Amino acid sequence: MTTATLAPAPAEDSRIGLVGTLRHVGALTRRNLMRIKADPESMFDAVLMPIIFTVLFVYVFGGAMFAGDQDAYKQYMIPGLLGQTGMTLALAVGTGLNSDFQTGVMDRFRTLPIGRASVLLSKIVAESLRALLSSAILLTFAFLLGFELKTGPLELLAAVGLSMVFGMSIVWISMLLGMSLRSAQAVQGVSMLVLMPLQFGSSIFAPTSTMPGWLQSFTEVNPLSALADASRALLNGQGPVAHPVMVVLIWSAAATAIFAPLAVARFRKRV
Repeated sequence: MTTATLAPAPAEDSRIGLVGTLRHVGALTRRNLMRIKADPESMFDAVLMPIIFTVLFVYVFGGAMFAGDQDAYKQYMIPGLLGQTGMTLALAVGTGLNSDFQTGVMDRFRTLPIGRASVLLSKIVAESLRALLSSAILLTFAFLLGFELKTGPLELLAAVGLSMVFGMSIVWISMLLGMSLRSAQAVQGVSMLVLMPLQFGSSIFAPTSTMPGWLQSFTEVNPLSALADASRALLNGQGPVAHPVMVVLIWSAAATAIFAPLAVARFRKRV
């Protein structure tokens, strides 16, 4: 299905209605997935990143952590890595959205009788599917390496769902960057500037107790630390669950409440 097969509807979002918007979201999501099928290299980050990160940190840095106990480090690092998977992929959405504007794809959407919100919502749905695939690959590879799920399948699903919720809130920030910066390279560069401090200035890869005091102050307010701690509690059955989960949900709700309206307003202005 191409964008040309979308059912006609009035141009104004307010006149399209919920059913029409959902139909357009479905059509545009299918378009996004077909683009991935035509360009499978675009899935390399979702497929290979979990494997590369796991091997790199377990077998390169794992020997220096937990007194050289790599099995203990697997139990520590892999839940944290699961938590940040959604965010890492979400930041790539802005690059693709910027490219759509640069290559004229958005000009084509502008001429179609579709709800403008459906364009952004379809990006979120497609990114959610990519994040689910990446999480499944990470967990499968982790179990092959000897990672032990010490709780149960419900807790595992809860950890994946929490990662998805946080990642989808970051999508709004990524899309706002994609529509505000001039080039895809600039979006990618700024996204990395955001990702790297959050990723490595957290409890994902190392206990915060090993960090200097000034950095510990940052990690305590870093939402990725709360996400990593919540994932460990859910998968390993150790440590408090309610507090880090609540912190992640509050951060996700706040990011969505702030950046979703800004992204939608920016999108309406550009199209």
